[in-house]
This record gives sequence, C-alpha cells and structure tokens, in this order.
Amino acid sequence: MKRLAIFFLWFAACFCLADQTEPLQTRQGWISGWTLDPDTGLSVYRGIRYAEPPMGEMRWKPPQPVKSWGGLKTCHIFGPINPQTLPQGVNLPLSENSLYLNVWTTKANQPDAKLPVMVWIHGGALTSGWGHKPNFDGSAFASRGVVLVSINYRLGVLGFLAHPALSAESEQGVSGNYGLLDQIEALNWVRENIAQFGGDPGNVTIFGESAGGTSVAALCSSPLAKGLFHQAILQSPWMFGYTSNLTEPN
Repeated sequence: MKRLAIFFLWFAACFCLADQTEPLQTRQGWISGWTLDPDTGLSVYRGIRYAEPPMGEMRWKPPQPVKSWGGLKTCHIFGPINPQTLPQGVNLPLSENSLYLNVWTTKANQPDAKLPVMVWIHGGALTSGWGHKPNFDGSAFASRGVVLVSINYRLGVLGFLAHPALSAESEQGVSGNYGLLDQIEALNWVRENIAQFGGDPGNVTIFGESAGGTSVAALCSSPLAKGLFHQAILQSPWMFGYTSNLTEPN
C-alpha cells in the first residue's frame, strides 16, 4: 500500500511538472509559469509581485520596487486582490498585500521576439475590481501575437485617500493617488522585464475600461509615466465628477 501511494505521488508530481514552464529570469529573480497550450507555447505567469507589500509603515505611501529573491518562484496562482466588497457568490482572497500582475505570452524566454505589449487596467470606480476577472482572460490576446499584462492596484481608501496629515508626511507635500502610483510602478516593471516574456518594451499599449479608462487618461497626463508606454486606449472613461458643496444651502 505504501509503495502504491508513493507511485501515485510520483505520477502526480510528474504530471504537474509537465505543465510547468521552463524557468524564466526577471530582473528580480527566477520564476516559472503554467503552460496552457504546448503546441503554440501559450503560457501564463500568475501572481508576479511587482512592488513591495504596501502595508504597515508603507500604507499610504508610494509603492517601492520589489526586492530580489533567491531560488525559483512558482507563479501558478493569481495573487490576492485589494480589500473591497465582493459581489454575492464571489469568494476571493483579500489582502493589502495585493500588488501583483499576470502575464500571458507565447514567446517566453525569447527576448528577440519583440511582440507588442498590452497592459490592462481594470475598472470598478477605483473601489473594486481586479486584473484577472474571468471575463478578461489574456489567453485570447496572447494567441494573437500579443504579450498581455493585467495588474492589481490599491483601491478605495487604501488607494486614493487624501488627507492633510498624509500630505505633511509626503516629500512632495501631497497625498492620494496611491493606486495610480501602483500602476506606474507596474509599468516600470514591464519596461524592465517584459522582453524576457517575448514582449517589446518599446511598444507598450495601456488600455482600461471605466475607472481603468480614467486611469489611462491620468497616466497620459502624468510626467511620472513618461516613456513607460507608447499607445493608449480609453474605454468608457469618466473624467470629471460633480459633487455639491454640502456646506452650502440647496
């Protein structure tokens, strides 16, 4: 019985390894992804950390570049998403440690492939959403010769709280827009690493829907994002909102 159990464990391990990609070296360390189609080379790398966890003393601070690691990180599972109210029936891990991205490609470990890159920024009124929603699977893009990246970023009060006390602590004297700074840090990661996934860091398109489209517009106007992307697509953005001054009558 013991030998039979060992055999099945060995067989399961071999089966899992057969679907694991070859190791890929990023600037921060080695990772492995998941092969979706061996015939076309379609693979996905889920839950790649692109910034240090914005927790504790780093809460309400600009994101910090992710530190290097030793060994091989298996990027097979999507990372947790930023705290939010989830739709009924949806059960996903929530955590402030949510600065992860995902990459779909058919040309991993082929830096000379120079495929166009598209970076998806999800919508959700800047209070909800995540980069790996079921209705947005990057496989369709990758199978058409695009390296597709989707990202998570800070939302709600964690991502966009502006307060005089936070501004006083900031070197720039301002606060808020931490979620947008996360997006810029993700684009920095793309510039540094996407060639290893077969992408062209000189041909990056950012695109987003609703609040994601608004984020794209903000990135187009930010000097901090200059040179990090080359084309932009805005899908149903909202640029300006109107809120009455509650201190005034009527």
